Amino acid sequence: MTVELRHLRAFLVIAEEGNITRAAARLHVSQPALSRTLRRLEDHLGARLVDRSTHHLELTTEGRVFRDKAAAALSAVDTALDPGGLRSWPLRLGHPWAALGDHTVALLRRWDEAHPGTPLELLRVDDRTAGLTQGKVDAALLRGAVTAPGLRTELLTWEERVVVLPSDSPLTDLPRVTLADLVDRPIAVNVVSGTTTMDLWPPTARPSATIEVTNTDEWLMAIAAGRAVGISTTATPGNHAHPSLVYRPLTDAPPVPVVLAWREGAGHPALPDLVTLAHEVLAGPRP
Repeated sequence: MTVELRHLRAFLVIAEEGNITRAAARLHVSQPALSRTLRRLEDHLGARLVDRSTHHLELTTEGRVFRDKAAAALSAVDTALDPGGLRSWPLRLGHPWAALGDHTVALLRRWDEAHPGTPLELLRVDDRTAGLTQGKVDAALLRGAVTAPGLRTELLTWEERVVVLPSDSPLTDLPRVTLADLVDRPIAVNVVSGTTTMDLWPPTARPSATIEVTNTDEWLMAIAAGRAVGISTTATPGNHAHPSLVYRPLTDAPPVPVVLAWREGAGHPALPDLVTLAHEVLAGPRP
């Protein structure tokens, strides 16, 4: 089988819909024809991409990997064929919630000064890799362990953790907070891109309740409404100041690594410049 772009697009629609019949209707093809396309892709790759044992189609481990690769490949093709890209090639920098913290503005300003012909587009994407594995961005500013395959990372800095409290919480009277102070309160956990898990606490002294959210806005609202408290890093207060939120240092949790990540292989030619500038900005004012 010769794999064409239409086969990749068909598979991504199948993955999005979770159902062959709905995917076929969306693609305006018959269900048997789309099923044959899927089988031929699996035969070509030598792997089962979907689990057909349930009513709702589920991707296998190999299917999830192929989905990300297919999305990245199509994004690269779309970028290459964009007529506007012949005049300039923007460098797309993703982040899930805090970019480079208080250094974000300095990074953007200094980039514009040093690279006026290459726009640096800062994009927030609510995803574990900020859209990097799907090809939505060329590089990403990420926090915590990066485990997605096929990515390279450059450690930029470490950030201390802070507690995020509703403004009427009794804990706001404390100058600093410990993990033990939080065990009797629900913890807001961003299950998509957050860095907080129950593993921060000892197994015998963990909070009894969590509130799971899927993006930063939901996380902030749950805390501001007094439904939970949260744990983040020192990058958050400057980016997400709100009169209903109070930030306090968390004294006994490990710091969080901040990395710049990009896909292995050929990428945007300005990536090395971005790595260099990020280090320079974090190092402080120019001499």
